[in-house]
Amino acid sequence: GMTFEPGSTFKAFTVAAALEDKKVEPDTSFNLAPSIQVADRVIGESHERGWVTLDTGGILAQSSNVGAIMVGQRLGAKRFSQWVNKFGFGQPTGVDLPGEERGLITPLEEYSGSSMGNMPIGQGQLVTPLQMVSAYGAIANGGKLLTPRVVNSVNGKPTAGADDGERIISAKTAATVREMLTGVFQPGGTASEVAIPGYELAGKTGTANKIDPATGTYSDSQYVASFVGMAPAADPELLISVVVDEPQGDIYGGSVAAPAFGKIAAFALPYLRIAPK
Repeated sequence: GMTFEPGSTFKAFTVAAALEDKKVEPDTSFNLAPSIQVADRVIGESHERGWVTLDTGGILAQSSNVGAIMVGQRLGAKRFSQWVNKFGFGQPTGVDLPGEERGLITPLEEYSGSSMGNMPIGQGQLVTPLQMVSAYGAIANGGKLLTPRVVNSVNGKPTAGADDGERIISAKTAATVREMLTGVFQPGGTASEVAIPGYELAGKTGTANKIDPATGTYSDSQYVASFVGMAPAADPELLISVVVDEPQGDIYGGSVAAPAFGKIAAFALPYLRIAPK
């Protein structure tokens, strides 16, 4: 199994939680400094910029660290921690596979002063690709966390554990987040080069430093680039996660993993006879 830091793909859950808790609205405007200080840490953006004003959706589309941290601060550490658990992180999904890993999530009582500077942007927590797909599934399907299945049925009989899932966010919040995630493919978004004619796509890019096993600190040369995407955005039938371990040359999820998502989806949508809508 593989555990990894999700990086910016986690920002969708920070935003979904804040929307559900009514701490932000989609059009809440944030005046974002070039960096933000949280306790003893100063966190900047992946690409330097000056001051900028973005709404909640713009924070996701442009993947602003400063903005996502400010959204997280509105939730507060206690609620943020509860939401991380609610989305299924830190525990096995219950998939029908042996030896499932549970990842590693910092419990609230072990948060430091700077934890809310890295966790809302997907740093300092380890997840599995399956947990990410499962959590994004709740955004795609209208708000329910389902147990993932590899085998759906045997001889027409549903496999054990097929369930109706647990509602974790409202259908409205899920739809709002999907709408925001379409901005990732618009001009200025982190995956603006990816498009499939006839289909509106929703998704999120992520890039995270790997931890060097020898030193236990972040590697400055090894990364995980990822992308989670769905289509059609308004009523998704297909959810795809691409995780690229140690990309060479370009390291960003937008330039490494998003194009792979585009190619897979461009093939799979017509193959599965999913109509544009």
